Amino acid sequence: MQTACQAVQHQKGRRQYNKLRNLVKDARHDCIVFANEFHQHSYQPREKGESMEKWQTRSIYNAAVWYYNHCLGQMPVVMVTEDEDAIRQYGNETEGVFVISFKNYLDNFWPDLKAAHELFDSIVQARHERETESQENNGKEYPEHLPMEILEAGIKSGRYIQGTLNVNKHRAQLEAFVRLQGFGSKETDLQSDILIYGARARNRAIHGDVVAVELLPLQEWKGRIVALCENETEDKAPADTTGDPMPTGKVVGIIQKNWRDYVVTFPSKEESQSQGRNAQKILVTPWDYRIPKIRISTQQAEALQEYRVVVRIDSWESNSVYPNGHFVRVLGRIGDLEGEIAAILVENSISVAPFSEIQMSEMPTSSSKNPWKVNPEEEKKRLDLRDTHLIFSIDPKGCEDVDDALSVRTMPNGNLELGVHIADVTYFVAANSYTDVEAKARATTYYLADRRYDMLPAVLSADICSLLSGVDRYAVSVLWELERESYEILRVCYNKTIIRSAYKLVYEVAQGLLDGDTSVVDDIPELKDLDERTRKKKLDELVWAISKLTDIARHVRAKRDSCGALELEGVEIRVQLDDKKNIHDLIPKQPLEVHETVAECMILANHWVAKKISENFPHQALLRQHPPPRQEFFTELRECASAKGFPIDTRSNKTLAESLDKADDPLDPLVNKLLRCMATHAMSNALYFSTGSCSEEEFHHYGLALDKYTHFTSPIRRYADIVVHRLLMAATLKETKDVKDKVLSNKDLEELCKHINNRNRAAQHAQKQSTELFQCMYFKDKTPETDERCIADGVIYSIRTNGVLVFVPRYGIKGAAYMKNKEGLVISCRGDRSCEWKPGSLQRFQNKITSTTTTGDSVTLSLFDHITVKILVQTSRCHADTIKLEIIRNAPYETSATEVSQKNFNVVKSDLVKEVSQSAETARHTQEKARVEVIEEEYQQYCQTKGPSLYQLLEEIRDLALLDVSADIRT
Repeated sequence: MQTACQAVQHQKGRRQYNKLRNLVKDARHDCIVFANEFHQHSYQPREKGESMEKWQTRSIYNAAVWYYNHCLGQMPVVMVTEDEDAIRQYGNETEGVFVISFKNYLDNFWPDLKAAHELFDSIVQARHERETESQENNGKEYPEHLPMEILEAGIKSGRYIQGTLNVNKHRAQLEAFVRLQGFGSKETDLQSDILIYGARARNRAIHGDVVAVELLPLQEWKGRIVALCENETEDKAPADTTGDPMPTGKVVGIIQKNWRDYVVTFPSKEESQSQGRNAQKILVTPWDYRIPKIRISTQQAEALQEYRVVVRIDSWESNSVYPNGHFVRVLGRIGDLEGEIAAILVENSISVAPFSEIQMSEMPTSSSKNPWKVNPEEEKKRLDLRDTHLIFSIDPKGCEDVDDALSVRTMPNGNLELGVHIADVTYFVAANSYTDVEAKARATTYYLADRRYDMLPAVLSADICSLLSGVDRYAVSVLWELERESYEILRVCYNKTIIRSAYKLVYEVAQGLLDGDTSVVDDIPELKDLDERTRKKKLDELVWAISKLTDIARHVRAKRDSCGALELEGVEIRVQLDDKKNIHDLIPKQPLEVHETVAECMILANHWVAKKISENFPHQALLRQHPPPRQEFFTELRECASAKGFPIDTRSNKTLAESLDKADDPLDPLVNKLLRCMATHAMSNALYFSTGSCSEEEFHHYGLALDKYTHFTSPIRRYADIVVHRLLMAATLKETKDVKDKVLSNKDLEELCKHINNRNRAAQHAQKQSTELFQCMYFKDKTPETDERCIADGVIYSIRTNGVLVFVPRYGIKGAAYMKNKEGLVISCRGDRSCEWKPGSLQRFQNKITSTTTTGDSVTLSLFDHITVKILVQTSRCHADTIKLEIIRNAPYETSATEVSQKNFNVVKSDLVKEVSQSAETARHTQEKARVEVIEEEYQQYCQTKGPSLYQLLEEIRDLALLDVSADIRT
């Protein structure tokens, strides 16, 4: 009912009203809003002296009666309310119209829905406890928040500063920072984030909340903590461990609460006893260090001690040390793989159910016996490239979702034609269809370490929209005419096409052809059954095409390099699968020139599509911007480079790129790699935006050195690309009325971009967390003292007051290595350079740290030193396990030979994945044994790629090492 929605706005505020409206508008929920106040027979004028609440209740009831009669009494209408007067007045007035409380609704209509009953009881109990506590406790733990009108006025005047609260997960009790945004940030002339020191200054704001901050006097400013820490519950920083003072403030109000579902753990038996005898009030510990403990009311605390549980925060009153919340549901046992994966999904607000029956009903049919075919009517509307162009794809081994293909040919006039061909997903996914609504909600394909959740059903992503060789496919093609020698672009056109890819190549084979290695020909199945003459002719054509593409890509890259394009670093791991899709090995991705060739062609297509759609839709095109980084973020990079004598100029992307190119240590290639990683870490995130929301000067992509950029080339796994495809069609096709009508307004597109950016961050975090989970599972069962797989070479990349941060290339791991332990002992080296703990002190310098024992012996560790580390797992009952490093020798890890080292590396990587894979399969088979047939049927029906073998269909895992954003910045 329209009146019910407005009642929520009147009683609960605009934010709750918007949440309700978004839920109702979501097509997946099959809801409608009946505009009862605009209907002749259900409108009820408000009587004189009647309160707003009474009038709204009467309006809703009368609309319910009209609706019941309109449906000819064929189904009951239920009006749920907690207003006891309304229940007494209307409860028995009309047969077939039930006016009941929510508890009675559950009891009478859903008696067997146990989870809903438990959730309702938890909410009621939490509310009762909160009301009781409010009456009993009048003492103030925190200052009251200022009213919204005062906050808004203060932000506009510059007295208060608006920003998002980011809690330091390593010092969650003490440190939080507010990143500036909105009004007030310019007036303050601040060049850094604002430090919020201590819980009282944070004033009940929770990580992610948008807050208003008041700066403290200059003499009260503090510095950020620079010591390594293990996230214990210290309430003050160790002495001499803070940096230079920085702007410091306190939270005076919350503009927007961004609370979500939180994964928590109940206290153990011993901890429960220490909390007191009141078993119903329990302090639970969130999985995320940045979230404070939450007090909930439940009678199941003892039964749930060994489980991960989801709770929600209801309120945080000024007289309460902790926020109050309620129990929602159980996820799984602590330490169990499925429970831990579920925790990662909840923590990142990822909720991906199997595709529904109604979504699958929109899909075209295709099977091995009856494959999908081109529609004759559609064929007439498209440019047919099947017989005129040699088209092929280059992808990782085992790739099934091929959404891009390439072509190059000599035109009749002697010029070249370069083509990038992208799967035409939007032909099969109509705007506002059920599949489109679901894809929009997911926004991206979610890759985890042992599974993936597709944005689109597999019948599209792995079949009909996959540009496989030898089959006809719909595509959207960008074709450039290039000058034959200089490769300058003379003309570009955009077409809906029909293509038939001739080859599905893998990177290694394409590189072999480029290098003249004829042995890789046997790995091209499309050439196997041909006679020698035909085979040679086709092979020559293919080699020419790959070579010409590479030449063109070199030219395009050189042009971007001259404008300041950055070559950024991250550690990428490639998964090697056997014929049965089980893990064979996990090896570092070897950089090949064809990787750059394909990447440059995709970047070129994205760039030209961005230009086209922004010209035609200057205020409602979806582009991707990469803002210049803030200069203070480069401080660590400059300091580290100076330790090796390399100057780093960060004034522009061009000077930064040139500096990084020169910062090369011929004795240690890891130095340049780490410096590029640090540069990537300093970058801002690349973000989607609507062209109507900012000026054209802000369109620039810093990392790629392009004035306009978007994402067009992966519509199978990114919803942004689907939006861009629709914009391109509207911009290029003649019969565009229907298409243009579906182009989003600037306001709607801006909201969509925020949602996609949010989901992309969630996908990156979930991927990284699941990878760390499997790394910890692998090392957890090893004995570090005897197992050589736990010993590795590490490179120091940052100095702290009590230790160093170390990167382990062998496993793509980063972690802290302490030089001072909890007993106050410091590291000392024996004659063979092995390490032991002795009494002493530490002294930190800019590029090194020195440990001196009481006997006068000293050891110094400097930036980029290679040391031998032991890899340990720090277990936690309430949080995710973490990797911990221990320095065991002040020297590089020694192996007998380079070949042995590489062999050991591959064996260890293979062992890691195989062992964790076996553990995962055992756990999964135990859980699914009784219902395996149902599960298999569900997978076939809903096309999710969750399966029993790890990394199935997953081609690459990014961001395993120092960085979270390297992949994001590259594109």
